[in-house]
Amino acid sequence: MKQHISGNNTFQDTTHFRTQHISGHSTFQDTAHFRTQQCCVPTAYLYLSKFRTQHCCVPTWLFNNQLIDTLEIFWQQKAVREAKFAQLKDKYKASEYPETSVSSPLYPILKNLEADQQLSESELNWLEKHQLSETLSIVLEIEQKRHFSELKVKYKATTYEDSSLSSHLYKVLKKIDLESQLGEQDINFLKKRKLTETITLALDKYAASLKSKILSGELLSEADIDWLKQNGREDVITFAQEKEFAALKVKYRIIDHNFPFDPFYAIMVKLEKEERLDPVLVVQLIQQKLLASHGKIAMAYHRLEALFYDREYERTGNKWNLPNASSHWRKADEPESALKVTENLDFDQIKENKLKSALLTTRGGAFRDIDKLDDAEKCALKAIEYQPQSHHPYTLMGAICYERGQYSQGDDWFNEAIKRGAESEDIDSELKRVVKNAKDEKRREVVEYLLKKDPQRYAWAKAYRKREGGEDARRKNS
Repeated sequence: MKQHISGNNTFQDTTHFRTQHISGHSTFQDTAHFRTQQCCVPTAYLYLSKFRTQHCCVPTWLFNNQLIDTLEIFWQQKAVREAKFAQLKDKYKASEYPETSVSSPLYPILKNLEADQQLSESELNWLEKHQLSETLSIVLEIEQKRHFSELKVKYKATTYEDSSLSSHLYKVLKKIDLESQLGEQDINFLKKRKLTETITLALDKYAASLKSKILSGELLSEADIDWLKQNGREDVITFAQEKEFAALKVKYRIIDHNFPFDPFYAIMVKLEKEERLDPVLVVQLIQQKLLASHGKIAMAYHRLEALFYDREYERTGNKWNLPNASSHWRKADEPESALKVTENLDFDQIKENKLKSALLTTRGGAFRDIDKLDDAEKCALKAIEYQPQSHHPYTLMGAICYERGQYSQGDDWFNEAIKRGAESEDIDSELKRVVKNAKDEKRREVVEYLLKKDPQRYAWAKAYRKREGGEDARRKNS
């Protein structure tokens, strides 16, 4: 047996030696014999390393070097591993996989499962590729149980002993982890099992998720707000309102850092929901100079009012809704909508002269808004015919004359309007609008006319004089 054996007879002879009775002490003899062989140390180290890793050529090498006891140990260990592999295949429902060699990729996968180690994605893909569906089902169950255990630790529910996947607690803990709102049934389930810490963590986590929602720019729903109120988290509601208020100020172009939260937050929220505001409140805010009459909030208010009167006219057929709608469309800076409301009207079918005058006045005002002054004048004069004692068409005629640069004629019309009940503030409002909308030389002209006429009453026009001076200086320097 100590002679050199050819490669062709190696495994037959190896099998023959496995059938021999080998003394337990001969291992050391073989080892000693091996050390006497004329074999370099690096080569020996290489083969011993292969032995440790169970390389397939190890038996040949051991046999050729007559390490018979060592070879027997190798075969014994191989048999143990193969038996273990078979047991694992049976345990994890992988027996249908035909390969029995421990060099199969399945063996380390099953060993990882047995050691309660999480499988990698590549290992899971391997099982799926080889259609080991039952094994995959077991893997899924193991992962779910591990997940359940981790959730119990994370959410302070370890006192609950039931670890079955069908447990309602597992469903509850998954909801918490997904930042879902717990229903009353889930809360009662936790209360009955005295899992108070779990409840606290669940409420905090859901409140934190709502706060993240706010930070991302989303609005809280009514259900969210109700939940926060019921669970004593008014701090999150306040946080949401402050964030929304800041966003609404940007939308409505409010640059005043001292712009009061109350009542404007509630007002802007209503506008966003397209709910009508209290007209008295709006007028009061404008009078108190807390709200600009031509600002975005006021314009949004007028738009909603215009839509309201449009719908009321469609609902009731009452034509008094038309001048109201037209007036609000004008104040919302939508003169075309104002004209649309009052077009195609058969005045012969309208009995009330007061209504005819109101319709023509507001229509004339809309023509003025789009600089169609001739059409505006026709409407104003016709309105005067229908109702000579109303100050509104006279005021409109005065504004038209000022737009044309006919200031003295405009003053005459304004005086007639005052005789019929117009307020000085109404006249001044029209004049401010003329100055604001005028361009360059035209603006200078009307400003100088007003300041010469009454420097005290029209002191506000000085601001436009300064503004013009500043613009002139910038043009010269550019």
